[in-house]
Amino acid sequence: MERPKMDRGEFKAADEMFANAWRVSQPELEARARRFAEGQRDRAEELLANTAIKALLFMRRSPQTITDPCGFLFVVLRHVFLDSVRRRGRDREVFDRHRDIDSDGNGFAHDGLSALQKLELDQQLGRVINAVARLNRDQRRLFAYRFIDDLPYPVIAEKLRINQPLARKRVELLRNRIKSAMARD
Repeated sequence: MERPKMDRGEFKAADEMFANAWRVSQPELEARARRFAEGQRDRAEELLANTAIKALLFMRRSPQTITDPCGFLFVVLRHVFLDSVRRRGRDREVFDRHRDIDSDGNGFAHDGLSALQKLELDQQLGRVINAVARLNRDQRRLFAYRFIDDLPYPVIAEKLRINQPLARKRVELLRNRIKSAMARD
């Protein structure tokens, strides 16, 4: 079933609904994000950024379904947080940081996975590698800083000689570019 296209007026109304709800809820959203992130400012800001994007996109797609925009923002924040917890859990399953690589033949955390799980993991890794290979030099450097070296945003901003919000935005755009390239593969 195809959704009807929205006109500019509907986008403007959805954007205003989001902006008003965000303005009213922002202090409490920030406090809750800090609690979820256990006081880590970078993680809290990332939770808020992802919440804002997801909430705005949903409000634009289905503005008529939102009866309590402020409450909706808190629901989205909770879902974003739970997604981040699940993602970290999956990362820990894939990358066993406590295993001594020199002590055995290969040192991969996926040794205990089934053949199908290994195949899926290898295919996904292949898609990531292909997507990263298609990035330009500056994007690959940013990818390495954030996802390989796991540098925090302040350090990335310093290395790139830009401010933190711009570093965050570039990482977000890079993440989206890689996701869309993987989806095309």
